[in-house]
Amino acid sequence: MTEQATPNPSFDLLEDLEYRGLIHQTTNREALQEKLGKERVVLYCGFDPTADSLHIGHLLPVLILRHFQKAGHNPIALVGGGTGLIGDPSGRSTERSLNTADTVAEWTGRLKGQLTRFLDFNSEAAGAKLVSNYDWIAPLDIITFLRDIGKHFTVNYMLAKDSVDSRLANGISFTEFSYMILQSYDFYKLLADHGCTLQIGGSDQWGNITAGLDLIGKMGGGNAHGMTFPLVTKSDGKKFGKSESGAVWLDRNKTSVYAFYQFWINTDDNDVIKFLKYFTFLDREQIAELEAELNERPEKRAAQRELAREVTRLVHGQEAVESAEKITQALFSGDVTQLNEAELVEALQDMPTTVVNGEEVPLMDLLITAQAAPSKRQARQDIESGAVYVNGERNTSVDAVITKQQRLHGKYVVLRRGKKNYFLVKFE
Repeated sequence: MTEQATPNPSFDLLEDLEYRGLIHQTTNREALQEKLGKERVVLYCGFDPTADSLHIGHLLPVLILRHFQKAGHNPIALVGGGTGLIGDPSGRSTERSLNTADTVAEWTGRLKGQLTRFLDFNSEAAGAKLVSNYDWIAPLDIITFLRDIGKHFTVNYMLAKDSVDSRLANGISFTEFSYMILQSYDFYKLLADHGCTLQIGGSDQWGNITAGLDLIGKMGGGNAHGMTFPLVTKSDGKKFGKSESGAVWLDRNKTSVYAFYQFWINTDDNDVIKFLKYFTFLDREQIAELEAELNERPEKRAAQRELAREVTRLVHGQEAVESAEKITQALFSGDVTQLNEAELVEALQDMPTTVVNGEEVPLMDLLITAQAAPSKRQARQDIESGAVYVNGERNTSVDAVITKQQRLHGKYVVLRRGKKNYFLVKFE
C-alpha cells in the first residue's frame, strides 16, 4: 500500500467520501475538512469482539480507515477487549449474551490478526496502530470509574441517546447502560495517549461518539471530531451481509472464498454501483464506466464481476480471486474435472454431500443414495432423458456403474441433475 507522507492539500478526502456516500453525519464539517487538509490526523474506529471473525458488515469501517490512511492520516483500529465484555446496546432490541473473559480474549486476538490485512502498521509516516481497550478499562476500579468518569454523565443525558431510548420499552441492564460511558472514555484515552482527534463509526454510533466528545470537553482534553457513515442497506429491503447459508465472514474457514465471491457477484443491479463506491478503491472514472456498461448491457454483469474481484482481492488476495473464478467457470460449464481437490470441496461445500462405501456402485443406486432422485423410476427417467451428469459428462445408460477409476482425486464423484443441481459423493 502506497501512503502519502503528509496529507495532500489538493485532495479533499471528505469530498471523496461524500461522493462514495460514506458520510452520514459530521461534527463541524468545515473545521474537520480544514484540519484534514492541513495536518496528519489520528482517528479511530472500534470493533467489539462479538465473534471469532469479522464479517462483511465490519468491512465498511475498515475500508474507511484505509481511505484515511491512503490520504496520509493515522488510523487506530481499536478492538474492544474491554467493551466486548459489556455489550453494546446500539442497534439491538434485546440484551446481548455475555461471553467469558477467555472467549473475548481469544476473539480479540483473531480480530487483531484480520485487521492487519487492511491497514499498514509499518509505515513510518502514516502508520496504523492496533489497540485493545481492555488495557485501560480492566485496571479501572469502581470508585475511580464513578467519581472521575461517571460524574460527567447525567442520567437524563444518557436516556436521551437513541441507543438507550430505543431499549427502554424492553428494558436495559445497568451493564449495557454503562457502555456509552466506557466508549466515551475510550475516545478520551486515545486522545490523551495517542493524539486521536477523530472517531468514526456507523450511524447508530452517533450518540456514543458525541458522548465521547462531551466527555473530552468536560475533562479538558481539547478539540475533537466525530463522523458517521450510513448503515449498509439493500434495495430489496433484505439485510446486508447475509447469504442463504448465514453471515458472510472474512475468515475463509467460516465463509469459503468461492461463497464470498459469489455473494458479491450476486449483487442486485440496483445496489452494485453503490457497493462499488462503498467497498472498492476504484476511481470515479472506472465506476462511471461500469455504471454505463450496467445501463447499456446489464446482462453482462460487468459491474458485479468487478465488484466481486475487487472485494475478494482486498480480503483474500489475488490467488483467491483466480481460484473463485476458476470454480465459477467450472460450475457454469459443468466441467469439474479441472478443479483440484481443495477447489472441488470448496465449490460443493454447500451442496448435498453423501459418504458411501464400495468399489463399484450402480449409477441408479447412487442417485437415490445421494438423494438426487426420489425413486428408481425417477432415476431411470432422468438418465434416459439426459438430465444426469457424472463428473461433468452426460450419462444416458441406466445400466452404468460408477467405478473406482472414475473418482476424482481418488475419492469424489460429482453428480449433476439438470443445469444447477449438484450432489457430491465421497467414497471411503
